[in-house]
Amino acid sequence: MDFGKWLYDQKRKSKQSHKKQHVTTLKEIRLRPKIDPHDRDIKIKHAIKFLEKGHKVQFTMLFRGREMMHVDIGYKIMEEVVETLEDYAKIERDAKMLGRRITLVVTPK
Repeated sequence: MDFGKWLYDQKRKSKQSHKKQHVTTLKEIRLRPKIDPHDRDIKIKHAIKFLEKGHKVQFTMLFRGREMMHVDIGYKIMEEVVETLEDYAKIERDAKMLGRRITLVVTPK
């Protein structure tokens, strides 16, 4: 048996197996509690593009200083995001407060 041919076949098999694997990446979109509705819509459109490509999307709501007094506004914005994306995604991890940020992870349907 020819060693060069065997080595070529092995490399080819490994490349074919890598092509069939599907790796999902996590894309993060950062929001703030004082975000304008139009800016929020643009970020949601970016999320829809990521979801159509098959990526997971994590929304992160960042709070600074006195914004911590109004966590309810952050949860309200996250609910609006979920309502907008319900046709494109399902919730993997619900909105949850950790420290000074709220995170929400969605995956494509």
